[in-house]
Amino acid sequence: MGDHAETTALLRLVTWLSPAFPIGAFSYSGGIEQAVHDGLIRDAPGLTAWLRVLIVHGSGWNDAVLLAESYRFHGNAERLEGVRELAEAMAGSYERHRETTLQGEAFLTAAMPWMTIPHAGLAGAVAYPVAVGAVAGLCSTRLEPALAAYLHATVSNLVSVAIRCGVTGQKDGVAVLAALEPSIADSAARAASSTLDDLGSASILADISALRHETLHSRLFRS
Repeated sequence: MGDHAETTALLRLVTWLSPAFPIGAFSYSGGIEQAVHDGLIRDAPGLTAWLRVLIVHGSGWNDAVLLAESYRFHGNAERLEGVRELAEAMAGSYERHRETTLQGEAFLTAAMPWMTIPHAGLAGAVAYPVAVGAVAGLCSTRLEPALAAYLHATVSNLVSVAIRCGVTGQKDGVAVLAALEPSIADSAARAASSTLDDLGSASILADISALRHETLHSRLFRS
């Protein structure tokens, strides 16, 4: 890939995974709101540890594996459909299902100006990482940068959630992002050579928080 093509690919990733891209990411907390309510996340160090687990061992890691698979097989309708179905089935709660599929569908709609194939050949409920992977593959952004950008966007949104929940301020929030850079880079590199056999998580408290949020009485977020 030449310098111009690499710059174009970078610009696309920055645009697609910007907080301004209209997928409604700001309205989801991925269970962070419940974890704050339960006292599981109290400060910036606790937030850093929580997010590191997500992207190394939890839902963030699984999303990265699914993104990588959909990137590689974006041109194979049968394989891509299998990834789409698997990603939907892996949504472990009602809110998690809505969070990933509504963002996925919104992403495909918003990304139409870059797509030569309507909806990248996807139909039905499409999980967010599958949508991003298919479009990134279609546009040849390179896999590892797409994974890094996706994981960074994920933790950036969750840091914003924590700020709005009063766990940390903006200055410490930026420090959390800086502290997570090595974990993001490592997970992106590992996911770039992953297969579906590498799916699996060990973020039990985060998963329980996502489930408990469904009955949280007073809430700011949809998950």
